[in-house]
Amino acid sequence: MIDQLFEFVQNHPLLVGAFLLVLTAWIAYEVRNSASSGVSSSQATQLINREDAVIVDTREAGDFKAGHIAGARHIPQSRIDERIGELEKVKDKPIVVVCKSGQASGITVAKLVKAGFSRVYKLKGGMMQWQADGLPVVKK
Repeated sequence: MIDQLFEFVQNHPLLVGAFLLVLTAWIAYEVRNSASSGVSSSQATQLINREDAVIVDTREAGDFKAGHIAGARHIPQSRIDERIGELEKVKDKPIVVVCKSGQASGITVAKLVKAGFSRVYKLKGGMMQWQADGLPVVKK
């Protein structure tokens, strides 16, 4: 099997080179995006306790009612453009954006940064990670 791999690499150097280039670019992109604006559950807790951070939950109403972080503001991602004005009063505070798994919150973070919010973070792993870490949720 290893012999076949070496033979393939020798016979197709451009294909292998292109693959390695794309792989390197993808890894660099993921590392840069995950480290730049994401906070862990413990970092989010510190922001809430020390700097009175605002939690913006972008999940749909059913998920929000099933369990959310205490004091979170519910602004579904589909309505963030029309409801961004609700956050103007807290523009100077850190904002932590929460979604279900930490993947969709990046869109909301980008919109808030574009609107002039300087300290906006996404919760890495979203509510799934928050609950997996055993942190409290409020149910309505």
